[in-house]
Amino acid sequence: MVEDSRPRERLVKYGIENLSDAELLAIILQKGTAQENVIDMSNRLINKYGLDRLSECSLKELQEIKGIGFAKACQILALFEFNKRHNLAKQASKHIKSAEDVFNHFYEKLKDEKQERFVVLMLNSKNRVIGEEVISQGTLDFSTAHPRDIFKAAIKNSASRIILVHNHPSGDPTPSDSDRQLTERLIEAGELLGITVSDHVIIGNKKWWSWREEEGL
Repeated sequence: MVEDSRPRERLVKYGIENLSDAELLAIILQKGTAQENVIDMSNRLINKYGLDRLSECSLKELQEIKGIGFAKACQILALFEFNKRHNLAKQASKHIKSAEDVFNHFYEKLKDEKQERFVVLMLNSKNRVIGEEVISQGTLDFSTAHPRDIFKAAIKNSASRIILVHNHPSGDPTPSDSDRQLTERLIEAGELLGITVSDHVIIGNKKWWSWREEEGL
């Protein structure tokens, strides 16, 4: 590649904010193959798969792409995981005011899950996040999300209130009968223990369902 086209030289000259997606990916991948330079490879990957699809690929799936071996697949996985963790770090100790806040807090964590994951979000008296704990993974029912486990986590963290959160891998956040029954059971248990169940938010594909908004918790 001629020097003016090299992404690292362009970063120094023009600033990283002026680099294209392909140039940024090229800096991560570092080099191409004998048949394809790293910029052409990056353009091909982005044009064919898009950033969203690339971010969802497993290590095995990435290695099945022409020109992507084990090392480059690891680099791509690390890139998207680092970005995910950066987004999550910005949300730490967030003040929760609405179901939308809950959705924004969890969407990056749960959007790619292939199974239902049930999480308890623990809040202090000012509705600030003080902790969260995964209670179960798999189909949500009474046996996999027992009140004992949920409120044990809340008591351990001295939470004043909790928000129940789980995802629907189908993308449709509409609650099932089991979701509704479990919510009612946990609200009753919380009243006995003096820990308020503020909401139950179900995460779907770019949308959510909230017990408080829909049922008036």
